[in-house]
Order: sequence, then C-alpha cells, then structure tokens
Amino acid sequence: MALPDSLLRSLGDVVGASAVLAKPEDLIPYGFDGTAALRQRPGGVVFPRTTDQVLGCVRAAIEHGVPIVTRGSGTGLSGGSVPTGESLVVCLAHMNRILEVDPRNLTLRAEPGAITQTIDEEAARHGLFYPPDPGSMRISTIGGNVAENSGGLRGLKYGVTRDYVMGIEAVLADARVVRLGNKCVKDVAGYSLKDLFIGSEGTLGIVTEVLLKLLPRPAARRTLLALYDRIEDAADTVSSIIAARIVPCTLEFLDRMTARSVEDFAHVGLPTDCDAILLMETDGHPAAVADEASRMEALAREHGAREVRLARDEAEAVSLATARRSAFSALARQRPTTILEDVTVPRSELATMVRFIADTAAAHKLQIGTFGHMGDGNLHPTFLTDERDVEEMHRVHVAFDAIVSKTLELGGTITGEHGVGLAKKAWLRKQLGDDSYELLRQIKSTLDPRGLMNPGKIFE
Repeated sequence: MALPDSLLRSLGDVVGASAVLAKPEDLIPYGFDGTAALRQRPGGVVFPRTTDQVLGCVRAAIEHGVPIVTRGSGTGLSGGSVPTGESLVVCLAHMNRILEVDPRNLTLRAEPGAITQTIDEEAARHGLFYPPDPGSMRISTIGGNVAENSGGLRGLKYGVTRDYVMGIEAVLADARVVRLGNKCVKDVAGYSLKDLFIGSEGTLGIVTEVLLKLLPRPAARRTLLALYDRIEDAADTVSSIIAARIVPCTLEFLDRMTARSVEDFAHVGLPTDCDAILLMETDGHPAAVADEASRMEALAREHGAREVRLARDEAEAVSLATARRSAFSALARQRPTTILEDVTVPRSELATMVRFIADTAAAHKLQIGTFGHMGDGNLHPTFLTDERDVEEMHRVHVAFDAIVSKTLELGGTITGEHGVGLAKKAWLRKQLGDDSYELLRQIKSTLDPRGLMNPGKIFE
C-alpha cells in the first residue's frame, strides 16, 4: 500500500526528495532480506544520513501513524527486516561512518551502517581487534549485528555482539533520543538499558550510533583441519576439547554435503570423501598457541580423526576460514531455495543433535546440509529445496518443527545468532514459557505503545 503523499513530502523535507523512494519498481529490493520465501513490498523507503534526520523521519511516521522497519544491508536470516505492506523502511546504509577509534580506551564509535569487516580493519590499523565475525561480515552492518545480537566463527572464545557493545544512541518510538552506556569499563548506574536494545530486532527503537569495545590483536594463530568418517566422532572431539579446558578461537563443523559444496565452490582443497570436517583455530601468545594446537590435534586423533592437517601458513589459514564462511553461498547453488536455520544445544548434546538432523532429513526425504559453530553448540541445518514445490515445502516445515522441538527437549534455544523475526516467532513462547514471554510483551508495549517499530516480529 502506497504511503500518503503528505508523508512523502514530509520525509522529503527531512532528507531531500532524492532520498525517498515510493515507486513500486524502486521498492522491490527492500521487500526481503536473506530469509527464503519471505517478502513483502513496503509502502516507501527513506535514507537518512544523520541522527537528526532519523528523528525527523520517526516524527513524520508517528504523525501519520505509519509503522517503521529499520534496515541495513538486508543480510538477516529470520525475516527481521522484511516490511509490512504499509510500512516505511528506514534504511541506514548511508550512515556508515566510523566516527572514532580511541586506542587509549580500546573503543571504536561507529554509525549503524558501518560494515562489520570494515570496523575490524579499522581497528587493525591501531593494532586492535573487533572479534565478532558473522559469516556475512563483509556486507553486514554493525547496526544489524546489534539488532540481532550476531555471533560468528569466533563466538566460542570471544563471545557475541552483546559482549562488545559499551554504549548506543537510539531514537525511540516516541521520537526521543537516548544515549545509553559510555567508555567506562565499570558502570552499574541504573538498569542496563542498552542491553534491551541489543537483540531487540528493531522492535524498540532505531540505533543510530554504537560504541564498541576492542581488544589487542592476537600475536599468533594456528589453524587445523580434522577429518572424520563419523559425524559423532567430530562432535565427541569438540566435547573433549572443552572438557580439557581448552578454549580455541574457532571450532567449526561441516558435514559431507556441505564440504562437497564448499570445495566445488571455493576450490581450497577440502576433502570430500569424509563424513565430517572440523576446522579448529587457536590464537593468542605464540607459546600458548603451539601448546593448544598440539593438544587439540592429539584429542582429535584420540576421538577418531583419520587425519589432522595443520595449515601451512597464514594464507592457507585465511583460505580455510574464508571457505567455511562461504558454506551458505556454496549450498545455495544446489537447489532453487536455500533455508539456512539456526539452533543451539548444550555442547554435551551435539552428537545427539547432529544425528537427529541427519535422521530427520532421511525420514522426510529432504536434503539438509549441516554446518556451524560446534564449539558453542550452534548448528545451521540448511534445507536445500524449492519453494515452488508446495508438497516439499510442507515436508520442510514439518522437519524443521521436529528439529526445533528436539532442540528444546535437549535444553537448547530456537536461535543462537539469527534472531526470532518472522521465521521463529511461532516457537518463542514454547521456549520461554508464558510468564517470560509476557514480560517481553510488556517491555515492547512500554517503549512502543502504538506498535509502530517493526510490527509483527518476535511476537505471535
């Protein structure tokens, strides 16, 4: 549904007419994100460049009672930035400046449209490090990472986005601007309100600036590749590494289907005749790195690895990590529709969960490639299907419901890093229970009583 002309004129007054889109053909790219089979053309799109302009857009939307959906690069995988038909998309891609790097306080301040990899590269110029590294880091924005509380390959050792956000600036649903947090390492004054916005998926307000914690860049790194003829042996290796009090930077898993797809796509020399591959990486002081790499190799062999390879040099290590990041793209070449899912279980339950996914695929005659961050229990069962095939899509939904139900039965969570959005909201109450679920609703209604911020997401 088209937005009122009066709203379009008001938005043009705020950002300039060229930064407002309203023609149907211009709106098409903003009607979907990286989630398969979810799309809806918005009423309009606006591209602010400053916090004041965001504030002006929010005021105009409030005046006309029009809902707002915030968007960055559109790489989300739970439908979080898929608009409603009558909504205004506020795209922050042009608010992409890195405003400050402060080596004395180990912080970086950026606008929400700054690209995640660019933030780490800017930190590296100062010998510093921004650890969270979602698979889409080359194109995802820091604002989107904050909205979804994104993780990544290094999450086992370094944590997720929440662990690095020291402060935010945000425009609320009632057109107030709040600044929450600061550069102080210790700050316990009042409620930690910034944490409400991290992972809120744009349902509480629009984040317009982020203050991030940085770390010293690791001095050394070693990467190993372990090959297995049984998926369960790879899962058991992960459990044994954690039990041995080793916390590697990365413990990544690829099943046979994913490994074959990645090798066909990236040509990095991955073996394609094994049931599972573990990509293991340790970083830190050179002596500690050497010790951890040696111990992980021994544990991998002890738990059934038929071969363990050490990356020859930094170039090969980067190549292997890059190949792992390409898993989604590689699998997407196989069938018309690729549905990348996201569940997490306690690490002690990994072997059970991986086998359950494989058995579920066979039971429902589906292709499911599984990869993920095995070190923190986060798995990505990826359905290779065709959304035009109604009967097959029904089997996909039944299979995924079984996978989510098993995840919760094992004490897991319906999402480890992709968020709830549209795709997972049917299962949220089941995970949280009625009282916790209603508490989330109360927070939403308090900060956004008119329900204008990203309506329809998270809640049924």
